[in-house]
Amino acid sequence: MTRIAVDAMGGDHAPQEIVAGAVWAAQEYGVAIELVGKEDKIEQELEKISTEGFLSDCGSGSKKLNRIKIDTSKLDIKITHAAEVIEMGEAPGQAIRRKKKSSIVLTVDAVAQGSSDAVVAAGSTGAAMASSLFGLGRIPGINRPAIAVTLPTMKDPIVLIDGGANSNCTPEMLYQFAVMGATFSKNVLGIENPRVGILNIGEEAGKGNELAQTTYKLLENQEKVNFVGNIEGKEIFLSMCDVVVCDGFVGNVALKITEGTSRMLFELIKREFKSDYIGKIIGLIAKPFLKRINKKINYEEFGGALLLGVKGITVISHGRSKAYAIKNAVRVAKEAVETGVNEKIAQFYEE
Repeated sequence: MTRIAVDAMGGDHAPQEIVAGAVWAAQEYGVAIELVGKEDKIEQELEKISTEGFLSDCGSGSKKLNRIKIDTSKLDIKITHAAEVIEMGEAPGQAIRRKKKSSIVLTVDAVAQGSSDAVVAAGSTGAAMASSLFGLGRIPGINRPAIAVTLPTMKDPIVLIDGGANSNCTPEMLYQFAVMGATFSKNVLGIENPRVGILNIGEEAGKGNELAQTTYKLLENQEKVNFVGNIEGKEIFLSMCDVVVCDGFVGNVALKITEGTSRMLFELIKREFKSDYIGKIIGLIAKPFLKRINKKINYEEFGGALLLGVKGITVISHGRSKAYAIKNAVRVAKEAVETGVNEKIAQFYEE
């Protein structure tokens, strides 16, 4: 049975929502769970889930919450005590060296030592990345790991890489991101021959800065990746390609703008539906359709982003993740383990 190590103390809603999501995943996906954090708090949450249950909107975005009760005694759940927690504001490199018994360091160590198969973490992205890099090491041939973020489109999901791990990149690094993103898209998302594009300010080969232009030349002169050229920001969600390659600075800005824009649009729509009687009537009719749309674009459905390039599976979840998002993050980790995405990335560089 696949065992997923979960940092129970990381995230805005830890440990309540993190533990609940991990338990939920154990029941729904048939995985074993290793919860890493303050043992007394984890045990309290497990007892509460068994007796009282927990509340979740199940990713619907609705104010109506469902109470979910799970008998944790029937699940394969292991607790590893961690006395320390790395906070969001701490410098990642210094923090993991100073707090060697922190929950994220011990969560990664569980995979490094073989007691678990993958990491799920919703705390500091920098700490999760640094712990994974130092604790698991890099896949041979990869200079720097990158965050592969799955995004919805008009058709199939796409992968944006890098989502924020590396602000300063070389063309060789972006080439590696393209390889890793295409491997993830094919083996985890099921896209047979993923189309790879560079996020740029124009479609022509000569557009963009030196980084984009040199990366273009690298990708067009190889045959292992299905390179389709440059794509503009407006084309990300129109299914123009399956893997969008960029440096982490551009990628993270694109993600945050997308997230803010979608939240604003939904709030504006809801506000208009409440503005008068006609709006309220239309709102009631449109409610099931809006729920379906919200489910398709909700980050909680995708659970988390895979950190590609390290010799182990690390899934990084949004800092404000609740139980439903954590449950799906565990699913992503399980799929990554079972499809052997890291082994396939390594094979690319062995050929």
